[in-house]
Amino acid sequence: MEITEFKYTNSLIKESSPYLLQHAHNPVNWFAWNDETLAKAKQENKPILISIGYSACHWCHVMEHESFEDEQVAQLMNDHFICIKVDREERPDIDQVYMTAVQLMNGQGGWPLNCFALPDGRPVFGGTYFPKQKWMDVLLNISDLYTEQPQRFLDYAEQLTEGIKLAELVKINDASIEFNIDTLHQTYANWKIRFDTIEGGPNISPKFPLPNNYQFLLHYAFSKSLSNEKQVEVLKQVELTLQKMAYGGIYDQIGGGFARYSTDPYWKAPHFEKMLYDNAQLVTLYSFAFQATKNPLYKQIVFETLAFIEREMMSVDGAFYSALDADSEGEEGKFYVWTKEELQSILKEKFDLFADYFNINERGLWEHGNYILLRHESDETIAAKYSISILELQKNISEIKYELLKIRNKRIRPGLDNKVLTSWNALMLKAYVDAYTVFDEQHFLDVALKNINYLFENAIHDQNKISHLVLSAPANGKENIGFLEDYCFFIEALIALYEATFNETYLLKADDLMNYCIQHFMDKNSGMFYFTSDQSIALIVRKMELTDNVIPASNSSIAKSLFRLGLHFENEKHRDMSKKMLTNVLNEIPNYGAGYSNWAMLLLNFSHPFYELAIVGKSVDEKRKAFNKHYLPNVIFAGSANESSLPLLKNRTVEGQTFIYVCTDKTCLQPATEVEHVVQKMN
Repeated sequence: MEITEFKYTNSLIKESSPYLLQHAHNPVNWFAWNDETLAKAKQENKPILISIGYSACHWCHVMEHESFEDEQVAQLMNDHFICIKVDREERPDIDQVYMTAVQLMNGQGGWPLNCFALPDGRPVFGGTYFPKQKWMDVLLNISDLYTEQPQRFLDYAEQLTEGIKLAELVKINDASIEFNIDTLHQTYANWKIRFDTIEGGPNISPKFPLPNNYQFLLHYAFSKSLSNEKQVEVLKQVELTLQKMAYGGIYDQIGGGFARYSTDPYWKAPHFEKMLYDNAQLVTLYSFAFQATKNPLYKQIVFETLAFIEREMMSVDGAFYSALDADSEGEEGKFYVWTKEELQSILKEKFDLFADYFNINERGLWEHGNYILLRHESDETIAAKYSISILELQKNISEIKYELLKIRNKRIRPGLDNKVLTSWNALMLKAYVDAYTVFDEQHFLDVALKNINYLFENAIHDQNKISHLVLSAPANGKENIGFLEDYCFFIEALIALYEATFNETYLLKADDLMNYCIQHFMDKNSGMFYFTSDQSIALIVRKMELTDNVIPASNSSIAKSLFRLGLHFENEKHRDMSKKMLTNVLNEIPNYGAGYSNWAMLLLNFSHPFYELAIVGKSVDEKRKAFNKHYLPNVIFAGSANESSLPLLKNRTVEGQTFIYVCTDKTCLQPATEVEHVVQKMN
C-alpha cells in the first residue's frame, strides 16, 4: 500500500470532522476552536482569524486551493494570526455569531466565512470568499491596523460586538392578542408578489428549495378560510414549484435526491452538493403534497430520494451521514453530468427517447459539452409522441436509469461527510415517519425505528442530555453538548413517531426532552429559547434563532412542539408558552412570510379549529391508516388498543369496540366509529 508523504501537517490532524481534516495538511498552521487555542491567542497577543465552512462547500475548496495551500499566503497567516478552522455543521453556535458579524458589516454572508477578531473572540472584520491577492492585502491591512492602531481595532470590536447583541434582542410583546387568520391573509398578499409564477419558487436566483415555505403554503391552501378561487391560486403555486424542482437539474434524475440549490432561476444548474437536511425536509414536503393531491410524481420523488439516502448516506447501524460534496476529481458536478457522445454509446437505439425525456439538447446543455439531466414535458406528452403507453414509457425510462446508475457508480465519487449530527438525523427520521404515514410502506417505518434506536443508544445520555455530534468514540475533551436544534427536531420526530405507531415511549420521551429545554435553554424574560444550553461554554454572545431559513428556526420548531405536547398532555403551561413565543414574532410574519413560514404554520393552528383525535380499541391501527389517506394538517392523533393513562385516552376504552373521539378547544363531538364520517365532520 502506497503511503502519501505530506510536506505539512497541522493540529487539525487530531480532529474527526471531515472538513477540518481536509485542511490538516495545509501549510497554514490551523488550530481547532478550543480553550487552548484561545489562550494561545491571548498569550501571544495575536488577532484571531476564524475561517468557517463545511466539507461539501465548493467555494470553500476553491479558497483552500488558491490561498490556504499556498506557502506565501500561509506564511502571512501564520506570522500574524492565530488561525482557527471551524466546521459550521459541528459548531453552528460559533458560525451564528460570526455570520451575524459579517452580515452586519457587509449586508450579507455565506461560506466560506472568514472573520478576524481580537484574541478574546470579539470580531473586527470579515467576509466570505476572497481571491488570493485580495486575501493577502486583507491579511496585511488587518495586521498593520492591529499593530499600529490597537485602540481603533478595539473600538470597532466593541461596536460590532454590541451590534451582534442588539441583533439578538427579542421584542417582547405583552399585549393580549387573539390570533386572527387575517394576519396570514396579509402575509400571503405581501409574499406572493415575490413568487415566480413561471418557474416556481421565489423570483430570484440562486433558488433554494426552502421546503418549510411550501409546507406552510400547502397547509394554508387547505385552510377553510379561503375562497375556492384563492385555494386554487395558492395550491397552483405550490404544485408549480414542486413539479419544477422535481423536473429540474436540482433533482438527481438518475439517482434521486436534491442538490442544495439552483444557481439559476430555472432549477437547472445546481450547486451539486447534497445535504441531509434538504432531502429530509423535501421528503416530508413531497409526502404531504401527495397526501393532499395524489399526484404520482410526488410519490416517485419520495421513493427515489429515500432509496438514494439508504444507498449513499446511511450507515449499516442506521445513522444518517451529513453531506455529499459538490466536487469530484476537483471539478464541480463531474460525477453527475454526461456528454452526448457518452450517452449515445451507452444507450444506442434507446438514446432518442432518453434524449427527449431528459433534454439532451440546448435546454439541458451546461458547460464544456456536458449535459445536466432535467425534464420539461410530462410522461403523457412523451408517451403520446412515441405512440406508447405511459406504463411502457415509465418502464423504459426506469430501465435506462438503472443502467446509467450502475455506470455512474463506477466513477470517482464525490466526498462523503460522514459526520452524524443529531439534529439532521432527527429531520431524516421524521421524513421516514412521514413517508410511512402517507404511503403505508413498512420498510420506511423499519428504517425509522432502526435510526431511533441508534439515536437512543448513542445520542441521548443520562438526564436527557443530547450530544450534537454522534461520535463512535468519546469527544476527547471537545465540547459536544447538544444545541436547541438537536432537541427541537428530535422532539418533533418523536411526536411524529408516536402518532404513527402509538408507542407511548416516544411521546413520553418527547415531553421529557421538552422539560429539559425549558430548564436549560429558555429565557424566562422573553419566553424564547437560546440556541445554546446554560451548560455550554459561553461565546461572546448567547444567540437565539428566530427566523426560518433552509432549516426552520429552532424557536419556531420548539414553539410548534409546545403546542402539540400541550394538547397531548392537556398541559396549559406548554400551550401558553407556545402562544407567548408566537406573540413575540407576530408583527414580523406579514412582512417576511418566507422567513417566518414555520411560525405561520403555528399561527394557522391557533387561528383555525385544531382537532385532538383519539382512537381507542382493537382496530386502532386500521383506523389510523384510514385517516392517513387524508391530508389533515390541523390534527394530533392519539391511540391505544387498551386502556391508557395518557390524558386524551384515559377512561375511553369500551370492551369489544373501537371508538374515535374528536375534540377541539375543549369541546368534543359524539364518539364515532367511521373514519369518513369523522373527516366530514372536521371539514
